[in-house]
Amino acid sequence: MKTINILETAILSDNWYTLKKITYEMTGSDGAVVKQEREAYDRGNGATILLYNKEHGTVVLTRQFRMPTYINGNETGLLIECCAGLLDEDNAEECIRRETMEETGY
Repeated sequence: MKTINILETAILSDNWYTLKKITYEMTGSDGAVVKQEREAYDRGNGATILLYNKEHGTVVLTRQFRMPTYINGNETGLLIECCAGLLDEDNAEECIRRETMEETGY
């Protein structure tokens, strides 16, 4: 098992979501310690569901616009995804019920 030791966390942006730069050391199973830096968005906790249609033997997915895929060359910016959403103040079950209705109508 790898051990992670966070050395520093810096906030790079606190606009739409919080973008953090994290400097850490990771100790591998062989005992070697490697120092690394990564950037990570903190969007909060979320929930997702893979809806299954028993009658048709299929899953129900959504198609949504995502800016990162658009600026990376996807002409429409649309991705096919599982229904999901941020928890906000809800618990996971309440969140996914709300998102399922909003995104799929089920």
